[in-house]
Amino acid sequence: MNRKNFQIFFIVCDVAFIIMYSLIFHLSKPINTTKAAYIPQGSISQIISYLEQKKFYLSPSIDKYMLFFIGRPQSGWIDIGQTRLSRGDFLYKLSNSKAAMNTIILVPGETIDVFLYQISQEYNLSYNKLMKYYLKFTPIRDGFIIPETYHIPMGIGERHLILYLLNYAQEKHQKTATKIFGEFDKNSWYRYLIIASIIQKESANKKEMSLVSSVIYNRLKKGMRLQMDGTLNYGKFSHIKVTPQRIKEDKSEYNTYKSRGLPPYPVSSISNEAIFAAIFPKKTSYLYFVKSKKGVHVFSKTYKEHLRNIKRNKQ
Repeated sequence: MNRKNFQIFFIVCDVAFIIMYSLIFHLSKPINTTKAAYIPQGSISQIISYLEQKKFYLSPSIDKYMLFFIGRPQSGWIDIGQTRLSRGDFLYKLSNSKAAMNTIILVPGETIDVFLYQISQEYNLSYNKLMKYYLKFTPIRDGFIIPETYHIPMGIGERHLILYLLNYAQEKHQKTATKIFGEFDKNSWYRYLIIASIIQKESANKKEMSLVSSVIYNRLKKGMRLQMDGTLNYGKFSHIKVTPQRIKEDKSEYNTYKSRGLPPYPVSSISNEAIFAAIFPKKTSYLYFVKSKKGVHVFSKTYKEHLRNIKRNKQ
């Protein structure tokens, strides 16, 4: 190799070294971020431009090509996990981080009104929009969404959240009904859900559910009013104590002290145990029950016996 070639070789090496050093320096620079970042759909150039507008201060001339090399960023909310990291780590996170998730929990016995309000407060969503989409798409007023823990993408809109919860519930209801009955008869199933929601509200524990179920069926069979406080804890009244004044003033079909038969819809979310109790009630002659000082219910067959149990509890 002649002298001229040696000179060219060393010049190329120097340039490569400078470029490599500059690149390492560029990627090691700290960048401030949020623990979760939103990445829009679009080309890498559009994503870089969006992040620049959001004060992430990326370089269109360098970081664009780095992302081509590392991998295309996924759209939606992603979990960065840190608020300060190197530019290289940030670019890697854009392409490889998992979706940022929020956790929402619906407990058995809670109403959809309270559940949606809690979500709106915790995740800065519109309660009115959540309720609007829920009422638009749900087959029944309450008791349809399955009570459990959900992990939902951060930044999800009201409409998509409701559709996700309802689609999941529809699949679960059909699967459970088909497993028990061999088919999904929606009218029959929704009636079971109404009964199950009352069981959910009235039972002190899971062991009582089949007994409470038997009381409901026995009273319905005899044409008696259910006269159960739990039916008045519907909607926004989920945690409101049922008083004689409340019973007197409530004119809705949920007031089973005045209306015969079942309420028009379930009064709350429902556990599997309550559904099974509604489908498979215990065979008893019980018509009444009252809560004891121990927090569980005492069941009776006659009104006279029921009055004795009430008196005993007061003593």
